[in-house]
Amino acid sequence: MSKNNNNNNNKSVLRLKDYRVRSSDSLSKVVLLHNLKDDSGKFNPCKGGNRHTWFRRNVKSVAFMFVLTAFMFLLDSVMVSVFGSINFHGSSSTRNSDGREEDSVAHKERPTVEMYGRLLNLASSALVAEEFKQESLNFWEEPYQEASKWTPCADKRYPTSLGKPGENNGYIMVSANGGLNQQRVAICNAVAVASLLNATLVLPKFLYSNVWKDPSQFGDIYQEDYFMRMLKDDVHIVQELPLHLKSLDIEAIGSLITDADIVKEAKPIDYIRTVLPLLMKNKVVHFLGFGNRLGFDPFPPELQRLRCKCDFHALKFVPKIQEVGSLLIKRIRKFKYHAAERQLDKQLLGDFTPSISSKENYVERGSSRYLALHLRFEEDMAAYSQCDFGGGEHEKKELEAYREVHFPLLIERLKNSKPVSPAELRKLGKCPLTPEEAALVLAALGFKRGTYIYLAGSRIYGGSSRMHPFTNLYPNLVTKETLLTYNELAPFRNFSSQLAALDFIACATSDVFAMTDSGSQLSSLVSGFRTYYGDGHAPTLRPNKKRLAAIFSENSTIGWTTFEDRVRKMIEEGQRVRVRGSGRSIYRQPRCPECMCRL
Repeated sequence: MSKNNNNNNNKSVLRLKDYRVRSSDSLSKVVLLHNLKDDSGKFNPCKGGNRHTWFRRNVKSVAFMFVLTAFMFLLDSVMVSVFGSINFHGSSSTRNSDGREEDSVAHKERPTVEMYGRLLNLASSALVAEEFKQESLNFWEEPYQEASKWTPCADKRYPTSLGKPGENNGYIMVSANGGLNQQRVAICNAVAVASLLNATLVLPKFLYSNVWKDPSQFGDIYQEDYFMRMLKDDVHIVQELPLHLKSLDIEAIGSLITDADIVKEAKPIDYIRTVLPLLMKNKVVHFLGFGNRLGFDPFPPELQRLRCKCDFHALKFVPKIQEVGSLLIKRIRKFKYHAAERQLDKQLLGDFTPSISSKENYVERGSSRYLALHLRFEEDMAAYSQCDFGGGEHEKKELEAYREVHFPLLIERLKNSKPVSPAELRKLGKCPLTPEEAALVLAALGFKRGTYIYLAGSRIYGGSSRMHPFTNLYPNLVTKETLLTYNELAPFRNFSSQLAALDFIACATSDVFAMTDSGSQLSSLVSGFRTYYGDGHAPTLRPNKKRLAAIFSENSTIGWTTFEDRVRKMIEEGQRVRVRGSGRSIYRQPRCPECMCRL
């Protein structure tokens, strides 16, 4: 293991050196020309006959400088090409960590697509100009002090706490669908329903998906004993049904409850009216799917608190995930990390939380900040949106074919509804942000070219060709596949939910978390975790896609300063400290009396 780590560290050092070459080569060219002027002392060949004499005497030096400059330009191009190929072409074909069969169409090399060439040029010039300036606007910090006045307290007991029910009306089984984040929400909703109905919860199971092909169960991702122990005073939890109920045909006795049987965002009264009678009659009910089948308001405050306790306290990743998650964070930060132990790190990494021996050592070594980006631009997302992403007729046919195979219900709905043009969809803010748009937003916010960016997921539609505009502006882009060795990732291969847990850790513990789709479950849960444990020092960037579409629509005329001002204003408004509004997810917005305490 030590040998593997050393090898990997050496690779990381080499990568970092490559990035420095890439980001500093333009400066090298300027220095070379400046040195030529200084060394000659006469680089002003406008003095009559001296011009030809000077040229003959220095022809070899001049030729050498031109060759060297040309070499630097060539190196510039090669580094961008190699970087993009390594991260978004080679890695997806040879190191497909989630185990799913790669779609050769989605990842094959194709021409670079640019929708905003003029803005990209302005951004590139702005990043060069800002390289040696102090940051005037600091999006590395929370802009409002009010955020630090809210502290975690969902695990505290109050005189009004419900406690474990004395009666037991039966057993609730849950088989949750979706990926890691949908299942996490289902688990905590199930805890609340069990408490509501005075029932015993059987440790939830996860449905096998033909899309993700992940057989992971609760104990493969979360610590079972810790979960049960943390909630022991609130709800009865057992690992399995008792023997006398195991033999029952759940469907035959009418106790199988699918998502079709319960409305989306159902209220507590719906469960009391429809589920409780079945539970009391048959002593067992089985929720199959259980996706978003419990609303947030109106809802008893103590049950809301129990949901928060489940999500933010009871669900801890297993040591295998914590250990590799810690290694991932160390690699991102280049083994330089916070002197003070953060609640955020401790909750996610447990005993594997990185630490250093002294504050002096921390000051000496410095700290490598990084931004985590959840870029929701996978093929399914692009296809479902029905938007145009500048890829021409080939892209249009490709996404249409994907919709026909994977979204038959969407196709049927479209046949019976009035069509909405891609331009109108974009205007309404319905289109996922492309990598190009995400890079332009970061540049407008003042993040420098050398910023280290962790990309969650990394299955980008279009592969390296789509990522070129991004990596041209921000070359220091890493993923779990590029930071961890093949052997380190091997235990997680073919287990997409466990891989998603590593992304969750990297995003939640980042210095800044940026999302491109606020409706994503990963983005929602990560932002909620950062709000709950961040102590007012975990900024999250949430673009408003509708407002952003209006800004990008002026691509051909807008000045860079105006573009910066409008993007920054949009992000700053999204960072205002707000108490959770009615109907809003408590997992995403825990800042409310039921979940957090205000100092």
